[in-house]
Amino acid sequence: IRSPGIYYKKELDKNSKSIYSATLISNRGSWLKFEIDSKNQTWIKIDKTYKINAYIFLRAIGISKEDIRLQLNRYFYLISGSNNYEKKKNNKEASHSFIENITEEEALLTIYSKLKPNESSTVLIAKQLLYARFFDPRRYDLSEVGRYKINQKLNLKIPKNFRVLSPQDIIVSINYLINLKEENIGFFDDIDHLGNRRVRSVGELLQNQVRIGLNRLERIIRERMTLCDLDLLSLSMLVNSKPLISSLKEFFCSSQLSQFMDETNPLAELTHKRRISSLGPGGLNKDRASFAVRDLHPSHYGRICPIETPEGPNAGLIGSLSIHARVNKYGFIETPCYLVNNSKVLKQDPIVYITADKEDLMRVASADIILKKNNCIKEENISIRYHQEFTSSTKSLVELIGVSPVQFISAATSLIPFLEHNDANRALMGSNMQRQAVPLLYPERPIVGTGLESKIARDSGILMLSRTKGVVHYVSGIKIGVENILGTIVHYRLKKYYRSNQDTCLNQRPVVWPGEKIAKGQVLADGASTEFGEISLGHNILAAYMPWEGYNYEDAFLISEKLLYDNLYTSIHIEKYEIECCETKLGPEKITRNIPNNTITFLDKNGIIGVGSWVKSGDILVGKITPKEDSDQLPENKLLRAIFGEKIKNIKDTSLKLPNGTEGRVVNIKCFNRNKGDKLSPGINSMIRVYIAQKRKIQVGDKMAGRHGNKGIVSKILPIEDMPFLPDGRAIDIILNPLGVPSRMNVGQLFECLLGIAGDYLNKRFKIIPFDEMYGKEASRILINNKLKEASLKSGHSWLFDLNFPGKYFVTDGKSGNYFDNPVTVGIAYILKLVHLVDDKIHARSTGPYSLVTQQPLGGRAQHGGQRLGEMEVWALEAFGAAYTLQELLTIKSDDMQGRNKTLNAIIKGKNIPRPGTPESFKVLIRELQSLGLNLSLYKVKCA
Repeated sequence: IRSPGIYYKKELDKNSKSIYSATLISNRGSWLKFEIDSKNQTWIKIDKTYKINAYIFLRAIGISKEDIRLQLNRYFYLISGSNNYEKKKNNKEASHSFIENITEEEALLTIYSKLKPNESSTVLIAKQLLYARFFDPRRYDLSEVGRYKINQKLNLKIPKNFRVLSPQDIIVSINYLINLKEENIGFFDDIDHLGNRRVRSVGELLQNQVRIGLNRLERIIRERMTLCDLDLLSLSMLVNSKPLISSLKEFFCSSQLSQFMDETNPLAELTHKRRISSLGPGGLNKDRASFAVRDLHPSHYGRICPIETPEGPNAGLIGSLSIHARVNKYGFIETPCYLVNNSKVLKQDPIVYITADKEDLMRVASADIILKKNNCIKEENISIRYHQEFTSSTKSLVELIGVSPVQFISAATSLIPFLEHNDANRALMGSNMQRQAVPLLYPERPIVGTGLESKIARDSGILMLSRTKGVVHYVSGIKIGVENILGTIVHYRLKKYYRSNQDTCLNQRPVVWPGEKIAKGQVLADGASTEFGEISLGHNILAAYMPWEGYNYEDAFLISEKLLYDNLYTSIHIEKYEIECCETKLGPEKITRNIPNNTITFLDKNGIIGVGSWVKSGDILVGKITPKEDSDQLPENKLLRAIFGEKIKNIKDTSLKLPNGTEGRVVNIKCFNRNKGDKLSPGINSMIRVYIAQKRKIQVGDKMAGRHGNKGIVSKILPIEDMPFLPDGRAIDIILNPLGVPSRMNVGQLFECLLGIAGDYLNKRFKIIPFDEMYGKEASRILINNKLKEASLKSGHSWLFDLNFPGKYFVTDGKSGNYFDNPVTVGIAYILKLVHLVDDKIHARSTGPYSLVTQQPLGGRAQHGGQRLGEMEVWALEAFGAAYTLQELLTIKSDDMQGRNKTLNAIIKGKNIPRPGTPESFKVLIRELQSLGLNLSLYKVKCA
């Protein structure tokens, strides 16, 4: 959000003349705007009220005429041209002397009449109003950061704890504005500059909520004190904590900035915690945000990632902190740099963190420049950042240098190898899709990485790290014991198969063995999507870029059955189902095994399914009955009641059943009961949660992606024998469309692919830091060629490197046994399986629920809805001339209620389909038109 402080700008009025203005933004309270228009008149605006002459405002806040003359550089700006503004009581225009000779009392009354035009006032009331607006700490607060910014801009020395306006602030602000206009002394402010924008942390947001709650509490206490007898009052009668609790609940439950954490994988969690938003209370609105606000700014360098941002309407409004950035005590984002003295980088000195406004005044070099062995800059002329511009300078003038070539990108983007060879749009997709990768059953580290995988895994908190130095005493699947140097055993309990917010499975696995010596901070257990302490979101698989019988048309992927059999892309998903037992008007609901007309095979004596049961859609998880009202009883029930005097139980089956299209194994059951002390919502006696796990293998329709924004859907799973294979007989695992590379300009995937196959045959892994051109031109290509050559020599496979077409190989068709006509690019790609799984998307319906109003089938998978035949589909059928098909779709297959029933009976009895009737939605339309006063009626007309 915009930081409290004062901001100067120059804009044009409707006549294209310059207007100079300054806006004084407070943290809490009224905003004050100073303005010098094209006629050299100086005005002040309080919030969005009418303009007030600046001289009148200064007199109203108690500054004498002599002080104004002494302290203002150009006194005439306040009184010149003001003839057109103030009117005397006799409706004649005011003279300069009238403005100049105005008393404090008159000034106060004038301002009150502008702020509250329809109310009469006294001097005292006017004074109280002005004091409350700008000088009352309870209602007006510049905040510490606001005072710091005003002092910095206007070169004042007012203490930081003085957080209301002072007359000096206003006079110096007007002086600065006049100097800007007349002598061009000073600087205009860019509101999008990160020196003028700050991050509001959760503590500050909560502080605001507490303040709101305490204000509500104060108002209630005052009301009670006036209404009740003071002698009978006690503290408990006055003070009620509900207003405070409700304001905090309001924030956590309904605020735009209180979000359900993304736990799809560790990277998603880390990225979500480092996200910064321009939206929310006190921020921008995504519908009205301009391109200027969304755009990149030079001050973002090293502070906000230029790549990672959402793709939709929030693009540019939601960002991610750069990898080494931090937020200082005032909320400004800082980036780290090394000091440079006479072209020598002082790496032994402490790293300095600088804010965007300080960086503007210094010459800062990027980290991707070559240094000599003695840490001196090698090149004579280097590119630098100075006054928000990228320019060049001699090395002796450089004052600071970045700490890492990747310090300007975010955590997710820093995991993309060969990032500099990708188009930014595809890098953005790659960053966002890594957060959607599902934790796999058997994760694998990438062969080609950036070296930051272990750091991100540690910082995500998913790993179990040793708190002490020692020796591993014992290891099991659920617990690790470490004997520390004092001889005591420290126990570490692992998290086993617990459900994340996104229904993915998070599980920890030990990576140490008994007797192993460990250091403090060493990895004891891997978590979801990590292997040996490194983030591992996917698998290294053999990929070929070639068309294959049209199955990889439009970015679709062809995969081998091997991925299925080896469970490379198998993931576990745990879903939660819950049921509540409420207190109804007719009595309490009950959990029971005695359910009318239902199979209760897996239920225990209490009516709850057992752990370990395999359940399919429609199976009962928890049996529950609800009492229902007595309807008109049947004669036989009345007879039984008359004979035996017993009331036939009137109950309804409201059991928890597994929804359509799901199956799995019950892994956990949690029961909560009010009688056992569990906290439940009012009116709820008990609640039962059932957790069902399912193992999902890769299948046709699942979404997969690389790290370079190369995404696609699995279109076919081929037998291993049908897949193309390399000269050494190794079958390809995945076939990608080569047309997905040139137009998308994400060539980084080819570099990764080729270096990956070299690493696979060399049994090596590579750490590729982005922006390696500092080591020489085409450094990436040279490295890959060298490694491919090395791999061909060491493995004895001469085909691995061919000078004529490096990185391409003659591949054999698995079906025919013949070579393909042209060599094919083959390599090891790191491919992820994304959370968009076909099992969660696919849906079919025959008959199901209907809307009460229109009697048309509901929409959406969750409602077991149908597929809508919309306006454009109707046009298509009209154009084709399919009249009877169209008639059926719009009547008996949709909302002709009588026609639906008649058609069903006709199909059952084998008769002809009857003619359609009137659709229900047409009747609704007639009723709506009748409600508008149009007398429309329907009549049947017999045709001749």
